Amino acid sequence: MKKKLCIEARTVFLSDLHLGSPNCHAEPLVDFLSNLRAQRIYLVGDVIDLWWISQRRARFDRHQSAVLETLHDLARRGTELVYIPGNHDRPLRELCGLVLPRMTVRRDAIHRAADGRRYLVTHGDDFDADVQAGGWQEWLGDQLYDYLLAGNRINQRLRQRLGLRYWSLAEFIKRQSTLAEKYIERYVDAAVAAAASRGLDGIICGHIHRAALETRGGIIYANDGDWVESLTAISEDAGGQLSLLRWTGQVEVLAELPATRWLAAA
Repeated sequence: MKKKLCIEARTVFLSDLHLGSPNCHAEPLVDFLSNLRAQRIYLVGDVIDLWWISQRRARFDRHQSAVLETLHDLARRGTELVYIPGNHDRPLRELCGLVLPRMTVRRDAIHRAADGRRYLVTHGDDFDADVQAGGWQEWLGDQLYDYLLAGNRINQRLRQRLGLRYWSLAEFIKRQSTLAEKYIERYVDAAVAAAASRGLDGIICGHIHRAALETRGGIIYANDGDWVESLTAISEDAGGQLSLLRWTGQVEVLAELPATRWLAAA
């Protein structure tokens, strides 16, 4: 597992920050962004948790405000920001098509990597109708997930006091659930099918809080994870190679997908 502090990237994909909710790990996110040098950043939905803010009249704490300030600093230094709203910041979809200095708001995007491969970039909530169980199972799952995230916050505070590195209790418990794993499999299948139907090489998304970088049936599936559980992102280097990154005070490379050499050399 490769580790490094400074991240040099052509493109970085981040989603599910959930700013405004207590579940956002804003401090490590600021550290990650402060060590990042990227030409373009895609903010792939649920960046601001308008659901939480509207229901609980929540406000950004100083660390969450620092996330926005750091993104603004990156934009001032030349990083292009592309904002693709998700289901938790859905009202911002009314701004799709708006072009601001160094930032564009899009419903989705087609990203052309340095090696020529083309990816659908979308939050992923459009696949909900294809994958959700519905009824009492879905309601129960939502309720349990709220408790999981509360437990995750308590677990992290205890680990910090003991000087231990971040470890996601919520992610561990979800991986033990057969229902959760079946849901994720249906989601991946729907995402891959969406990219294939548009004649694209792959899809880069978020939404389900499960980071991944793999190939299925010749289609690349990249999920950049979240900053609630996994603290992950997808990056693309100057040659088109994709990497799944996790921030733990430094970058851990969890998976890599090499560039297509003949396209990169073309």
